Amino acid sequence: MRTNGRPRTTTSLTTVRNLGILAHVDAGKTTVTERILFATGAVHKRGEVHDGTTVTDFDAQERDRGITIFAAAVSCRWEGHRVNLIDTPGHIDFADEVERSLRVLDGAVAVFDAVAGVEPQSESVWRQADRHGVPRLAFVNKLDRAGADLDTAVASIRERLGAVPLVVQLPIGGEDAFTGVVDLVRMRTLRWHDDVCATGPVDADLLDEAVRRRRLLEETVAELHPDALEEFCAASALTEQTLVRALRELTLAGDAVVVLCGSAYRNRGIEPLLDAVVAYLPSPADMPPVRGTADGVELERAPDPDQPLAALAFKVSATARGRLTYVRIYAGTLRKGDVVRDAATGRTERVGRILRVQADRHEEREEAMAGDIIAVAGVKHARAGTTLCAPDAPLLLEPPSVAEPVVSVAVEARLSADTGRLATALARLADEDPSLVVRCDPETGQTVLSGLGELHLEVAVEKIRRDQGVEVVVGRPQVSYRETVVRGVRGFGYRHVKQDGGAGQFAHVVLDVEPMDETGFAFRTAVTGGRVPQEYVLAVEAGCRDALAEGPLGGYPVTGVRVTLTDGATHSKDSSEMAFRTAGRFALREALRASVTGLLEPVVEVTVTVPEDGVGGVLGDLASRRGQVSASTATAGSAVITATVPLAELFGYASRLRGRTQGRGTFTTRPAPLAPVPSAVADGLLTR
Repeated sequence: MRTNGRPRTTTSLTTVRNLGILAHVDAGKTTVTERILFATGAVHKRGEVHDGTTVTDFDAQERDRGITIFAAAVSCRWEGHRVNLIDTPGHIDFADEVERSLRVLDGAVAVFDAVAGVEPQSESVWRQADRHGVPRLAFVNKLDRAGADLDTAVASIRERLGAVPLVVQLPIGGEDAFTGVVDLVRMRTLRWHDDVCATGPVDADLLDEAVRRRRLLEETVAELHPDALEEFCAASALTEQTLVRALRELTLAGDAVVVLCGSAYRNRGIEPLLDAVVAYLPSPADMPPVRGTADGVELERAPDPDQPLAALAFKVSATARGRLTYVRIYAGTLRKGDVVRDAATGRTERVGRILRVQADRHEEREEAMAGDIIAVAGVKHARAGTTLCAPDAPLLLEPPSVAEPVVSVAVEARLSADTGRLATALARLADEDPSLVVRCDPETGQTVLSGLGELHLEVAVEKIRRDQGVEVVVGRPQVSYRETVVRGVRGFGYRHVKQDGGAGQFAHVVLDVEPMDETGFAFRTAVTGGRVPQEYVLAVEAGCRDALAEGPLGGYPVTGVRVTLTDGATHSKDSSEMAFRTAGRFALREALRASVTGLLEPVVEVTVTVPEDGVGGVLGDLASRRGQVSASTATAGSAVITATVPLAELFGYASRLRGRTQGRGTFTTRPAPLAPVPSAVADGLLTR
């Protein structure tokens, strides 16, 4: 194929898979990714997380901490297919990295610990994938561990995630004796020895159980898939071809999830996982046309290299080779030297280089096409969420959502001479990570860095120290409180009149203010008779939104309020949109002062795993932190405690937990809805 006189290297869209690896911390995501690269020949030596030698955990902090912090893209080939893979973080503080990755992925592999089953962050990332409609496979990892049980893990997938698991493998042996699996689709065994996978017929001692599980798989598939049901009713069984097709269609529709198992650390189960990725997860050709807008008109663009370019930037990274923008191409072809347009701002920029990404290593390419995930250099102004399109065919794609920061710290350079370098470093951080917000406190003049958690901010500050060589002084973390309406007011009138020569300003509004069960803001109008024209109604709403920035109690943002415009009046000459916006702002501000308001605080669900002899001390400590225990279960000499705790009370909890349990206790968190601050605590906050 040739385009504009130049040869094009073609890769069929049907042979591309764009997927992410999702899981809770320590479930084995990075090890699974490393083994995939090893199995496909992309690397020739297996790296280990505990040695700091994995491909995707290449950042110094990731290797020091032993966790994934930054989403890393890699690429490999398997059975004639190109697999573009993103290893995502598992810690809740870096959930925004997962969100941005899911926005551009076609499928995912969710990794679960065979001992712990569905853990809190596993559930969180699963819900994120649900929101994006990303088809998934499930891989139950660590079957070689003591206490590992596939059936228990599958039960937790069914109960906690509400998914329909379709188990296509039967483990051979358990714990230390785990050597392979029975493939229930093809009714064969796969055993691993010295990284070599050998296939064979099902052993006699496994045959009855394998037949029973194959029958259960067929029955479940027949219940969900009409064509499979027809064949099952006619023949009382499903052929391999029908079963594979039904598994794929159920996966793409999100009606069920195929479950595989293995031990990534021991390199067992990776090849059939790759086969399942190719067989069941979608290619870019299976995805619907991408939807966007141009001049307010909604348009579609098919995943075709010959369509006009439409690409979404989902990550920005400053590297030794310059600023790289990671891009998913949905339509069209991008070539080195092409001019692209930022669909939101209209700015055009030239693409200097196109890179195939292998974590921190890059391979230059002349072009990339629909379905590719690549990095580009030379695009200086794009940020995560920027749409890059053909200059003559604009299309604005929906950007990934950005999580609202919940924790803030004041930062300043230890040496006054480094103040400028610190400002530059903070600006670069915010450019790379949209969930980090930098602002100047108008009251104290301090520079405030806000993020999604204590670890998130700790990593950001350490990145400044390591990358920029700036010593930073950090204040005590502060959480982002919110104000809300407990009891509102009705019929609150406000008249805005201003006369200072020339045209005046006049606006009269009457508002009802009431609380909402959910967070956010709702505005509606009940004005009749055209007493307030529609353009002025919109201005009143804009003014009310302005007033939400600072509440009457402590100047915190206001949420959970519904405002109804019930009446108003205009002046034939002096009324304007500006006058009604001003009236809306001051009216709601005064109405909030007249209402009964309260404080809300961010709350997290904490799951603590401790030895049984440490339960009492941990429960007492949680109670002292205003924690509300919701569950406590005992498993194999340890206890798992679940509680909701105000985020403000969790600062420094990791050190306290280690001290109380002699280093044997661990905990994880995930966000919970905002909760009212008790009056005694609120009084202390408001009198500071």
